[in-house]
Amino acid sequence: MPLPQEFHDIARRVNNWGRWGPDDEIGTLNLITPDVVRAAAATVRSGRRVPLALPLRRDGVQTGMIPGRINPLHTMVAVNHEIFGPDTVATSDDAVTMGLQAATHWDALPHVSHSGLLYNGRPADTITAHRGATALGIEKAAPVVSRGVLLDVARVHGTDRLPGGHAVTPDDLAAAEELAGTAVRSGDIVLVRTGQLRHYLAGDREAYATPSPGLSLRTPEWFHARGVAAVANDTLTFEVFPPEVEGLWLPVHALHLVEMGMLQGQNWNLEELSEACAQEGRYAFLLSAMPEPFTGGTGSPVAPVAVL
Repeated sequence: MPLPQEFHDIARRVNNWGRWGPDDEIGTLNLITPDVVRAAAATVRSGRRVPLALPLRRDGVQTGMIPGRINPLHTMVAVNHEIFGPDTVATSDDAVTMGLQAATHWDALPHVSHSGLLYNGRPADTITAHRGATALGIEKAAPVVSRGVLLDVARVHGTDRLPGGHAVTPDDLAAAEELAGTAVRSGDIVLVRTGQLRHYLAGDREAYATPSPGLSLRTPEWFHARGVAAVANDTLTFEVFPPEVEGLWLPVHALHLVEMGMLQGQNWNLEELSEACAQEGRYAFLLSAMPEPFTGGTGSPVAPVAVL
């Protein structure tokens, strides 16, 4: 169905086109300034490091629901090969074929388009079959290191996992912000925990995929008002799925990536982080989450680490 007027109204309110100039290709990552990074480093107290990535494995989160997004296929191309002759040092090498968004990843700005356009008004046909994203590719992303804030919505609701189809609202985010004891501020990277990944960790890939809790159409304005640099969560679809407006598919993707120019991440493992934050009584930390710089990539695997 055509994008409804409600979508266009929200898009107008959160639009960042031209905010950092007509040639800008990194969007809200511009908000991660040196001052923001220095303040992020000051959040480190215990030095506790929490990994947030899923293992890259053949039986990963992808079920075939998204065509072509295959789980990693790991192949050995050399095993103890004495490349310089007998009795020399032997090497083993391997190769991987995978969807760049197969597991824990960032969606790059050209991952979606709407109305024939990408972020900052670039034409969607700047993405080509042979070169990928000729503008806005993931390799353009500035170093993604900032203050991370965990908004533990599942914990706020007193549950390990929100029910499938729960649309995370601005009120949910505000309640989780109150639990966190810190205000989300400009340049922060926000991690939203729903607990949905617990399905996958328990071995049920199908239940993990759908139905899924996720962000509501009403949340982009909340992130925009606070100057959030990027958002990630612990679901396959990122936004609530099936959609809250019948027939309106991936509107939050379009608002974040196209209108705001804001990276979004999926399949982040926030379970250990949830426990660590609760134990230490604080939900802000230094977050390192650099994407792999695939030239022309519309997404990239990432191995984020939170340092408390």
